[in-house]
Amino acid sequence: MSKQVIILFGPPGAGKGTQSELLSEKMGLYLFETSKMLEKEFKNAQEMPADALERFVEIEGEKFDVLNEKEIWKRGELCSPPWVTYLTLKELKRLHDDGDNIILSGSPRTVYEAEREMPLLKDLYGKENIHIVLIEISAEVTTFRNTHRKICELMRHSILFNDETKTLSICPLDGSVLANRKDLDDPETIKTRLIQYKERTLPLFEYFKKEGFNVNKISGEGSVAKVHEVILSKIK
Repeated sequence: MSKQVIILFGPPGAGKGTQSELLSEKMGLYLFETSKMLEKEFKNAQEMPADALERFVEIEGEKFDVLNEKEIWKRGELCSPPWVTYLTLKELKRLHDDGDNIILSGSPRTVYEAEREMPLLKDLYGKENIHIVLIEISAEVTTFRNTHRKICELMRHSILFNDETKTLSICPLDGSVLANRKDLDDPETIKTRLIQYKERTLPLFEYFKKEGFNVNKISGEGSVAKVHEVILSKIK
C-alpha cells in the first residue's frame, strides 16, 4: 500500500471535520483530529485528583497543566504549541508504526508545530506523499456555521445546519443527543478563534509553500459534495 498523508486546514467552520470524515471513509485513511485528541486529554485530566502528577507535563524545561490548557481552549485561544506538539508527535509515530496512512484535520495549528511535525511526517511518509489543502471561507460564513452547528455527544459528529437538520435533536449517525458547543461556538469566542486563526494558523500557508510542500487553496463555501470533489481533484 502506498504511503499517503493529507492535511486539511482553514478557519473555524470551514468544513475540515466533515471533509476529513468523507476522505477517511473513501480512501481508507486514519482520521487524526487534534480537537478530539485535546478533548480526550481534558476529560482524563478532569477526572484526576487535584494533585495527580499525570496532569502536568514538562517540555523543554517548562511545565504544562492540562486543566490550564483546557481553560485556554475554552476561551477560543490555541493551546500551548509545545504541549500540543508533544501529544501530536507521539500519536503520529504510533499511527505510522501501526501502518496507517493518515488525514490530519486541524493540525498543525501554528508554525511552531509545523516546524516540528512536518520533518517527522517527511521522514515517515516521504515529502512527495504529503498533500495539503487550505479551505477558505469568509468571517461571516464562519460565524454563521459555528453559531448554528451542533455536535453529537457520543462520537462528536458535526451536523451541518440546513432546512433538513435545523430541528434535529438526535444524531442520525449514532443516536446520541445533539448539542451546541457552548464554550467554543458562542459569538464572542468565535471572534477570538478567528483572530487566533489569522494570526497563528494562516501563516502556515506561506510556511508550506516555502518548504516546497504540495499545497492548494480552495473555497469551502460551496456544497459539501462540491467541496469534496474539488479536494479530490487537488490531492490525486
